[in-house]
Amino acid sequence: MRTVTSGRERLSNPKYERAFMETLQGRLDRCSINTATLGHREPLSVTIDRIAKAGFGGIAPWRHEVEAGDVRQMAKQIRAHGLTVTGYCRSTYLPAATRGEFEANIASNKAALHDAAELNARCFVMVVGGMPEGSRDICAARAQVSEGVAELLDTAKQVGVPLALEPLHPMYAADRSVLNTIAQALDLCERIDPKGASEALGIAIDIYHCWWDPDLFQSIQSAGMAHRILAFHVSDWLRDTDDMLLDRGMMGDGVVDLRALRRCVESSGYAEHVEVEVFSAKNWWRRDPDEILLACAERLQVVC
Repeated sequence: MRTVTSGRERLSNPKYERAFMETLQGRLDRCSINTATLGHREPLSVTIDRIAKAGFGGIAPWRHEVEAGDVRQMAKQIRAHGLTVTGYCRSTYLPAATRGEFEANIASNKAALHDAAELNARCFVMVVGGMPEGSRDICAARAQVSEGVAELLDTAKQVGVPLALEPLHPMYAADRSVLNTIAQALDLCERIDPKGASEALGIAIDIYHCWWDPDLFQSIQSAGMAHRILAFHVSDWLRDTDDMLLDRGMMGDGVVDLRALRRCVESSGYAEHVEVEVFSAKNWWRRDPDEILLACAERLQVVC
């Protein structure tokens, strides 16, 4: 079981104070690559080596990659490279049409939390799920999410891996997530884990999903004050995007003020890795993985 570093400890630790608000120029050690950015085209063992060789300090693997191999061997390889696992992606959706299916979803997530602990992941990313097939009851789906997160919290505390609720853009409310704003996620955190008593429940801020929110900066500040920010994901929103899932932009190619958002997140107390997560079936996933990593490195240092 790993030791969870609380938000209060991060704010008072000189190591993080030195990192606060600094430029990312020459600081790829503070940057992480979500393996989806490379398109899942190679075995995870190869991807781990690539990311480390490119100079990044962190990696965020996906479950299907880890579950296809030996989690202990992958954890050993990651440690050997000195990489931080900034997040483990992602949860099984929680809402279900039957009680049996709901309980199976909980069991799946509990098993994944144990793998996350083996990887020494800083958090387990919770994409909570949309409405069950055939349902028109979004309130019932949200109630199942609340129940499921509460049940998983005990396991998260036991294994030492915090749950990071990731709000998704409202266009995904039907099929992927009924949790759609940072404010909504914070409200859920406070209802399940008042005042962050367990330090095992927080949020992942992904700018692709939240950049549009008129209350974004206030919500980020509220999350920081509550010591709830566990992860920060960057990409860009293309003005002419033609696929809401698989046409994210590389940082600097879209409309998001990434530097202002990072400034807000870090001034709110977050001092961990900046994680790149780009889904791009028609563009970046068709390029050589090393070219993608080179672009990530350049854009993080120049644009973010």
